[in-house]
Amino acid sequence: MTEPPIDVIILGAGAAGLFCAGEAARLGNSVLVLDHAKRLGEKIRISGGGRCNFTNIHTQPTNFISQNPKFCISALKRFTPQDFLDRVNAAGIAWHEKTLGQLFCDTRAQAIIDMLMKAAAAGGAIVQGDTNIKKIGQEGTDFRVETSAGTYQCRSLVVATGGLSIPKIGATGFGYDLARQFGLEVVETRAGLVPLTFDGMILEAAKSLAGVSVDAEISCGRTMFHEGLLFTHRGLSGPSILQISNYWQRGDALSVNLLPSVDLASELSGARQHNGRQTADKVLVQHLPKRLVSQHLNGSDGWKSLAETGNKGLHALAQRFHDWQLYPAGTEGYRTAEVTLGGVDTRALNSRTMEAKSVPGLHFIGEVVDVTGWLGGYNFQWAWASAHAAAMGI
Repeated sequence: MTEPPIDVIILGAGAAGLFCAGEAARLGNSVLVLDHAKRLGEKIRISGGGRCNFTNIHTQPTNFISQNPKFCISALKRFTPQDFLDRVNAAGIAWHEKTLGQLFCDTRAQAIIDMLMKAAAAGGAIVQGDTNIKKIGQEGTDFRVETSAGTYQCRSLVVATGGLSIPKIGATGFGYDLARQFGLEVVETRAGLVPLTFDGMILEAAKSLAGVSVDAEISCGRTMFHEGLLFTHRGLSGPSILQISNYWQRGDALSVNLLPSVDLASELSGARQHNGRQTADKVLVQHLPKRLVSQHLNGSDGWKSLAETGNKGLHALAQRFHDWQLYPAGTEGYRTAEVTLGGVDTRALNSRTMEAKSVPGLHFIGEVVDVTGWLGGYNFQWAWASAHAAAMGI
């Protein structure tokens, strides 16, 4: 049996879907949100170490990756981090700023989920989990959505199904398949904001250093991030590595500067003048963990006294720490990726409304679209901004 027509059906009860539901319902639309999961908003719940890094106050279009870098400008301008922060403040959610403009809840991420659910309910939106989509088609200008809970009809269909990252919480490629069904192109997808894996000697070194973390600069081509780096049993992780993973392609080299705030050659030269009998490791352990220094000096002249090491040798030692050249074997994949790069081709969408140009009433928002933000709250801001744009354009 087909239920009475609904103004808006939203597929996906994550950040983008729930926010769009509240915004669309607030404008007087009847709204139904459908999700296959029993526990809704799970990606919000686990984000930011369980405290939800819900936005970044420094958000700019340059913080996003897309085949069409200008696509995100309109939505981001029309719904800013301050706009979402106003909602957070109005809901009485305590928050704090960490480094680099990242805003987190003081308590648990559940506070953000509750805020989104209350906003949706306040406008009369219905949020329905544990519902599988069987088939989607069109009847005239309306959409027909056949599900395990019944068949629904709507004039506007919003796809907020997310990407492929973290499949254990229910991520699927459903949104991409639906886009293709309606004739839209999908930019090739891959894991983003993901740890990098290595093999050979580098892997063995990483295993021996697992758990060690340092401040580092990581470069790939012309792109560089200066944040924490963490050694793991599979390779490298930490914020700097997750950030650069969005730009790294198989075969690319990474340059790792383990001492971005130190002129090591000058410091070694000064130490040699002060006490030439000491070895380089005695200088290095003032800045880096002893285990890392020992591992990184293997096969070098770092164990000679500084007096025995000429200027060329000092510069070579400094280079080992300032420009460590690495070739990752791959990534840990969608299992641990925080986001999915690629997605619904933005050339097929209206940047003001997120509506498919060739299919009136069909909108795509959030991670399913080929717009991917940096680590640090940017992807949540894209979820809010794209959801707001769609709601305003329905």
